[in-house]
Amino acid sequence: MRQKLYWNGTILTMETPSCAQALLEQDGKIVAVGALDEVRQAAGTHFECVDLQGHTLMPSFIDAHSHFMGYAMSLLQVSVEGAHTFSDIQKRIAAFIENRHLPDNQWVIVKGYDHNALDEQTHPTREILDEASSGHPIVLQHRSGHNGVFNTAALNFLGITRSSMAPAGGKIEKDEAGEPTGYMEENAFLSYLKQIPMPQSEEILNALKQAQKRYASYGITTVQDGYLMKEMVGLYQMLCTSHALELDVVAYAGVEDYGTIATQMAKHVDQYSDHLKIGGYKIFLDGSPQSRTAWMRTAYVGQEENFGYPSMMDKDVLNAVRRAMREGRQILAHCNGDAAAQQYLQAVARAMGELDDAPDIRPVMIHAQLVGTDQLPLMRELGVLPSFFIAHVYHWGEVHVQNFGDLRASKISPAQTAMRLGLPFTFHQDAPVIEPDMMETVWCAVNRKTKTGRILGEEERIDTLAALKAITIHGAYQYFEENRKGSLKPGKLADMVILSQNPLDVPAEALKNIEVLETIKEGRTIYQKRAAE
Repeated sequence: MRQKLYWNGTILTMETPSCAQALLEQDGKIVAVGALDEVRQAAGTHFECVDLQGHTLMPSFIDAHSHFMGYAMSLLQVSVEGAHTFSDIQKRIAAFIENRHLPDNQWVIVKGYDHNALDEQTHPTREILDEASSGHPIVLQHRSGHNGVFNTAALNFLGITRSSMAPAGGKIEKDEAGEPTGYMEENAFLSYLKQIPMPQSEEILNALKQAQKRYASYGITTVQDGYLMKEMVGLYQMLCTSHALELDVVAYAGVEDYGTIATQMAKHVDQYSDHLKIGGYKIFLDGSPQSRTAWMRTAYVGQEENFGYPSMMDKDVLNAVRRAMREGRQILAHCNGDAAAQQYLQAVARAMGELDDAPDIRPVMIHAQLVGTDQLPLMRELGVLPSFFIAHVYHWGEVHVQNFGDLRASKISPAQTAMRLGLPFTFHQDAPVIEPDMMETVWCAVNRKTKTGRILGEEERIDTLAALKAITIHGAYQYFEENRKGSLKPGKLADMVILSQNPLDVPAEALKNIEVLETIKEGRTIYQKRAAE
């Protein structure tokens, strides 16, 4: 029997009462929380005393949506984040090829460009990428993950010609002569992205281990793989066989692949085995607001006929939700625009109405970026949980103003309205779109400042405690794990984080400066900040 007693700091329980003097952990679970004398009495004769030295202990953070495998893959890619011109992009790609001595015909995968941040204010073309290298197939991924550009060598490898047609819910851009420019959107881009050869298994496994450390450094102990493809199954099996997962990973498969994946990974379905659980289904209903592909009820500013577009037909969305309901399995839907949100809510309402006793599957609306405040009451009625990508306020708030105007942009991620309605919500970062920095997200929710310092939607600000609940107890609820995680309570897992300061005591502006000092998974330290960090 191993026991640790934490004391001499602030202990935020996310329960009532909200603070405690001490906590006792034994064999990965919380045994006692409360006054120091009471917790000492609950301890055995031999225990390790952990002096918090005035720092704050609280439940570790729960990632409500990201792409764990995609984040790991991104660590093997060249980043052009922060590039301001096409020339900047070309130079970084060329330097990556030269420094790594990449042979001709080896794929170069590039991440992080944002046309909104480029001086050219548009997407590059295949010719632009050809100038970086014509001998390497290159794919340049937009920071949103919903669109990108292939160079000529990549188009040739993938067999994309002037006669290639985009799938429904996607776009292959062509020039005036009918030749592909290299730029693609949504289902077209994503379908060809899947055809790119994977890196070597050893490279990926090392990147997955590195990715875990990165998540842990942000205080996260439960992470999501928001779109598990059948091509990933072998890698996850290798991770589990070698007991390499330290974080709990909850993965969601596409409807079309679920049966195959569930058969191959039967022991992981709806339960953890070696820290991996298959949580249910994932569908994509639209695109990205910053690329003007999110499906909207009103047109984008300056483009009276552009409402974005759907990725799935109504009948297919309904059939996916019906299947989830029939099997009692959770479903997550990527919805950025309010038209996509309406499509999802209508499908959930109809599927529920067809059953005498609909199961509690806690459907999730991923991003819910531009869900209308008029749609939130129906979400509450149906039990659909919004998981807000609220850091958009900072990272793309000014772009939203350009795309939707001041009033509509001020209502992105309407957390305060949801809270007033009693609708629980979670927050996420959609890594690798941005880093899974939970304290930055808390700062965004409380302050709602854009990169220019503009307050975007002051009426949708929430207090710090509500923001912390979104990444702890509500995150646990989203995963049906509220009895195991999300708060510091006897019987729950000792999944905890030690912060440099108490978030409830610092000014709102200082929240993003709070450091994660230590991350603890089931009583074991999996990350500790070094003095030099």
